[in-house]
Order: sequence, then C-alpha cells, then structure tokens
Amino acid sequence: MKRVWVEREKCLGCKTCELACAVERNSASRTLAGAVLESPKPVARVGVFGATGSSFPIQCRHCEDATCLKACPSGALQRDAEKGNIFIEQAKCRGCWMCVMTCPFGTVAPSADFKVAIKCDACMHMEEPACVASCPTGALVYGDEAGYTKVLAAKRGRIAMFAASDSKITSLDYVREGN
Repeated sequence: MKRVWVEREKCLGCKTCELACAVERNSASRTLAGAVLESPKPVARVGVFGATGSSFPIQCRHCEDATCLKACPSGALQRDAEKGNIFIEQAKCRGCWMCVMTCPFGTVAPSADFKVAIKCDACMHMEEPACVASCPTGALVYGDEAGYTKVLAAKRGRIAMFAASDSKITSLDYVREGN
C-alpha cells in the first residue's frame, strides 16, 4: 500500500500542500483564484503545524487498526479494498464526530458548513496526492513501505555514523582539556 510520509527536515512550513489540498479536494472551481471567491471556503485535509524551521505537515496515516473506522456508527468511514486508504462516504456521514474524537493524530475534522467529517483520503482518484505533487521542497513523499523503509534505514545509518564519530570524545577528555 502506498502512503504519504514526511521528510521533516525539508519542510519549510509554506503551507503549499494545504492550498493544493483545499483546491483539489474541496473547491468547486478547482483553481486557486476561484477557490478564494467561493463560499464556504474550501478546507484542506492536511494541516501544517509548528513554527518555520520546525513545522510538520499532518495528514491521515490510514492506520491498519484504524480507531476512526471502528468508531463510525453509520458506516460512512470505509477502507478502499484495492489501495487500503480510509475514506468517508459523505452521503452516509451523520456528523456525530465519533471519528474526530477517536483519531489519535487529529486528522479527521468536523466540517461545520456541511455537517460531515472530512479527512485525507490520499487523493484516491489521482496518481499522486495533490499535497505531494505541490510540495516545493519534496518534504512530502508518496511511496510504498519498501521505499519508506529504505529512507528510514538511510537516516538511521547517518545517525549511527554521527554517534560513532562523536563517541571518540568522552566527557573525561573534555574536562582534562580544561573546559
């Protein structure tokens, strides 16, 4: 199953992913200029949180053991059998917000304008999610578990190399040098 993951050190907090998401997933016009004039305003299904330099985009993790899916009494939340993504069938949503309350990542949100819950579905209708396609720094990556594991192993390797090279200086050496 393909997922969106974040390379946090590349995120600038520019919120381009939020704009692209809102325009693609919630705008009638499907253009930024048109979306600005729409009422109600389009809502993004991804959010960027934190100050510049330590920002982080948050979107649905499409958990294997999804608490939101279990909590939905109407069956509006469903898992796509082919892609594994969790989506909301808006016509079935009662607006009870059980999914909002149980999501451990806070990625399911109530849409007060439409009285339904909204969440990232990884743009199931597209080859690549809008947020990933729009990210100017490549902080958002769309790929399978093998790709994610490869990136994670490389990062862990760099951390291990740094720790190994740093361990040559002990606290005793630091004191002996008069620091």
